[in-house]
Amino acid sequence: MNRIFILFSCILTITFSCTKEKTNYEAERSKEIPSETTFSTLFKSNLEGYEIEILSIQAKLQQGYNEIRVKIKSNQTHQPIQADAVHMLPVLTQAANRFKSAPHSKELTFNSTDKSHDGYVVFTQLSTDDQFWELLLQIRVGQQIIPLKQRIKVDAQSNKNLNLVQFTGIDQEDYTIALIAPRAPNVAENRLIAGIYKRDKDQEISNADVSSLLISTYNRVQSYRLQLDPRMPEPSMGNHSSPNNRDLEQQENGWYEGVVNYTMTGNWTLNFILLNSAGRIIKGTPVPKDFTPGVAGIKSELFIDILF
Repeated sequence: MNRIFILFSCILTITFSCTKEKTNYEAERSKEIPSETTFSTLFKSNLEGYEIEILSIQAKLQQGYNEIRVKIKSNQTHQPIQADAVHMLPVLTQAANRFKSAPHSKELTFNSTDKSHDGYVVFTQLSTDDQFWELLLQIRVGQQIIPLKQRIKVDAQSNKNLNLVQFTGIDQEDYTIALIAPRAPNVAENRLIAGIYKRDKDQEISNADVSSLLISTYNRVQSYRLQLDPRMPEPSMGNHSSPNNRDLEQQENGWYEGVVNYTMTGNWTLNFILLNSAGRIIKGTPVPKDFTPGVAGIKSELFIDILF
């Protein structure tokens, strides 16, 4: 009788723990996936006869992928204009005047619908008391060159579906993989989009001014493949996966795209194996396919956790 009572107590404890975990993840869902995607003003400057407005989603910048828009108006006509070129560079200033950049659009693209110049930055580190980010712009209108430098704040990522991972591959190169979409996944097959970058160790930024604007410290990798194995690693989920997932391959626009099938909400791990253009493994390991209820699933050497 004693043994039966103990067994029954253990079952109740496990059931309660699983229910509690699930409840916690559901409670976090609204916090982890901001639904607002409206662009708001990050800052404005009046320079050389123009109003220059920088916008981002909810006027925030976070570690990971961020869309950036630049709108330019003439102070004379108060009408938006299309610049001949808008170049952008994010610069992180660290101790002892050491400088770093991040993956980004070097030249922004004009959006005729919104009358904005559009690009992105993948911020790799947070703003802290010991290091700060600045956004450098160089705008060309005819023969006129307008430089702009603005200190910005980069906060922690509030949407785990936009997480990133940084690592050194077997080739001793430094890589960054940043999730771009979906921002708000569905219980369904979702287009999974990521940027994959390699740091150019020969290109270093020596100062935080416009002389560094054309330096490329990060470049998109070409013709790689990102193998995908999504799992729910929580002990209560038994390390189960899902059908109809598709590895990420590079598209014409440079992004890497595949399919991830989320069969339920909760905590998922995107397990990866990154292969270069020759098919050689750069980073990542296969994960066991066993169903392991009560035991946490083993993750790949290369992974990104998400939650929805």
